[in-house]
Amino acid sequence: MTTLSSEKPSIWQRSTTRRFLKRLFSWRAARRLVISFAVIATLIGLFYAEEDWRGWHAWQKFKHEWEAKGERFDRASVVPSPVPDDQNFALTPIVASSYLHVLDKTGHALRPRNTNVVNRLKMDVAHNNNWPTNSTGNWEKSTVTDLKVWQQYYRALAAKTNEFPVALEPQTPAADVLLALSKNDPAIEQLRQASLLPYSRFPLEYDKDNPAAILLPHLNALRGCARVLQLRAIAELQNGQSDKALDDVKLMLRLTDSVRAEPFLISHLVRIAILDITMQPVWEGLAEHKWSDTQLVELDRELAKFDFLADYRLSMRGELVLLQGGIIDWLRRLPEELFNISGDMSSGADPSLRILCRLIPSGWFYQNQLRCARPMVEAYLPVADVNRGIISPAATRRADAAIEANTNHATPYNIIERMLLPALGAVTKKFAYGQESVDLARVAIALERYRLAHGEYPESLDALAPQFIAKLPHDIINGQPLHYRRTNDGQFVLYSVGWNETDDGGEVPPTKGGWLNLTKGDWVWQYPQK
Repeated sequence: MTTLSSEKPSIWQRSTTRRFLKRLFSWRAARRLVISFAVIATLIGLFYAEEDWRGWHAWQKFKHEWEAKGERFDRASVVPSPVPDDQNFALTPIVASSYLHVLDKTGHALRPRNTNVVNRLKMDVAHNNNWPTNSTGNWEKSTVTDLKVWQQYYRALAAKTNEFPVALEPQTPAADVLLALSKNDPAIEQLRQASLLPYSRFPLEYDKDNPAAILLPHLNALRGCARVLQLRAIAELQNGQSDKALDDVKLMLRLTDSVRAEPFLISHLVRIAILDITMQPVWEGLAEHKWSDTQLVELDRELAKFDFLADYRLSMRGELVLLQGGIIDWLRRLPEELFNISGDMSSGADPSLRILCRLIPSGWFYQNQLRCARPMVEAYLPVADVNRGIISPAATRRADAAIEANTNHATPYNIIERMLLPALGAVTKKFAYGQESVDLARVAIALERYRLAHGEYPESLDALAPQFIAKLPHDIINGQPLHYRRTNDGQFVLYSVGWNETDDGGEVPPTKGGWLNLTKGDWVWQYPQK
């Protein structure tokens, strides 16, 4: 008995199979198949054509609308102009040593790195950057630097390493600190001579296809120099050398200004950080009445040069034009690099994902460029009113809310917006605080000049202008006068209403992990109670 599976096909079955195969491979079937593929290809082509045109048209319409209002979207509008090499602070040997190990003097990356270059701007105040606890002052919290702790630190460290020189017998804390830092004296003096040059333009590769890959190795070096100069200036003030302290403060301000022309948010955030470092010796000298009237006039003149509202607009336009626009232009040409800029995957990883990226319509990149540019131009740039000298926290919060709403759900039109658009509200707040710090310091300088002339602080700020300050700065938050009152111990409290736009009576906001909370409370300038 045979099984069913072993039976041979019947004549009817063989006939049916032949008819099916004949129809399948007939000319009519082939024609239908070709037509089907043609229809699908046409639909795909129409889809790409429609998406590419819609994206390009939307971007061009937005761009032309704002160009008619004076806005520019080309790299040349934010790239700093060339300066003469022989007058360029950034090209001097001492400064160039901070980047020549990774860049040449045209800004192009070195492959491999130049291991023969010694970074002479690499200065430290502590071994392995391990600072002694409770040693540094904080003007924002009204605390002074404890040089005794630094003295003990350097003397104890001498038993382990000869990195910092120490005297055989203890001197005054200020003298021992200055001796420990003296190893940096030759480099600092060369840096001071370089700072006399009128221009500063670091060699950066502004024409790089992917602007996110532009290297900025000098920023960390400049900040490190400021740390050394800060401690040195404070020790010089305590050592009765206010002239030398003033020279170091002026050098710190020059470092702050040396990257002002760079159209990068990170460059300006480092500038604000260096300014904050510089404020400590200025504040301590005022708190302890170490500055002369002549020195105070010079400090005010240097601080009056800063305009962080204008710098805010420059860095935001750089973010818009150079970084966001440049990166999206680069991705439009090389869509397979989409996830490399976010760190989600390394170059060459997951080939299937890279293939999918190549299928993205170019119009989607234009749509993403529009989604990035619109909030920058329409919301964030207007937050800073340079003419009125005001930054609006309320407008910043509205801009942040709009970004959050736009990026809450991922779409093909906002994927890059979600990657590239940072927390700009927090950045805006830092620019506002940077400028307010300058303004508070200038008013405090005028108050000290008044005290030197009259033996006490005035009853109101109105007594300061124009003799002790040309024009009183207003509160950058609301355009109203800064708040001021004398205290019972002969001191004063000077403050802005801060980011919450509320007068909290000069209350210093609480700190978390040692960092000032810029969102709560007032922004205050005051001295330790006597």
